[in-house]
Amino acid sequence: MEASVLEKFAQLSDKDVLDRILLGEEALYEFMIRRYNPYLYKVARSYGYDHAEAQDLMQDTFVSAYFSLEKFENRSTFKTWIIRIMLNNCYQKAQKASYRKERTSLETNQDMMKPMFSASNDLGRSIAIHELGHVIERAIEGLPLEHRMVFSLREINGMNTMETASALEISESNVKVRLNRAKKMLRSEIEKMYTAEEIFEFNLIHCDPMVERVMKKIASLS
Repeated sequence: MEASVLEKFAQLSDKDVLDRILLGEEALYEFMIRRYNPYLYKVARSYGYDHAEAQDLMQDTFVSAYFSLEKFENRSTFKTWIIRIMLNNCYQKAQKASYRKERTSLETNQDMMKPMFSASNDLGRSIAIHELGHVIERAIEGLPLEHRMVFSLREINGMNTMETASALEISESNVKVRLNRAKKMLRSEIEKMYTAEEIFEFNLIHCDPMVERVMKKIASLS
C-alpha cells in the first residue's frame, strides 16, 4: 500500500477501517497489521519469545483475528481484543509439550531468565545492540511472568489500567498491585532510565515483511 494511502487511512478509527474490511475491502487489513505490529511484538518479547518466534506468533494472531472479525462486537477496543488473542497464542505455545522440553517453564524456572538473543543469531544480536537496553532487558526478564506482562502492557505498550485488566482478564486493582510490585522489583536506577520506545521495539524494517506474510497467509486460506 502506497505511503499516501496509508497516511489517508491513518486518520480513520479502528472501527471505520474494520467496517470497510467487513464490507469487502479486505486489502485494508494491511493498515491494521501496520498499526498493531509494535504492540504484538512487545507482548511476545515480554512473554519470553525471541525475535523469530515473536514474528510467527504475530502472524498467527493477525490471521486468526482476520477470520474472526465478524465475532468482534466492539465490547472492548480492537487493541485489547487482538492483544488478548496474542496472549492466548503465547500461552498455548508455552504449553506445548515439545516447547516445554526446550524451555522447562517460562513462569517459574529462573534459569530461563537469560538474554533472549543467542550468540548464533546475528540478526537478533544486531537488534539487541541497536534497539534494546541490555540492562533493562535483563531486569525485565527477571520479573515473574504475571508482573512482567502487566509492566509490558502498561509501561511498554502504553495501555491504560482498564485496557490492561481487560486484556489479562484480571481486575484493575490487580493491575495496579502487580505494576507497583514490578517496579519495586526493578532496581531503582533501571526504573529511572528506561525508555518505553527503546524496549522490545519492532523496527520498521520488519513491518513490510510482516504485512506481506500475513496477507499471503490470509489469501491462501480464503
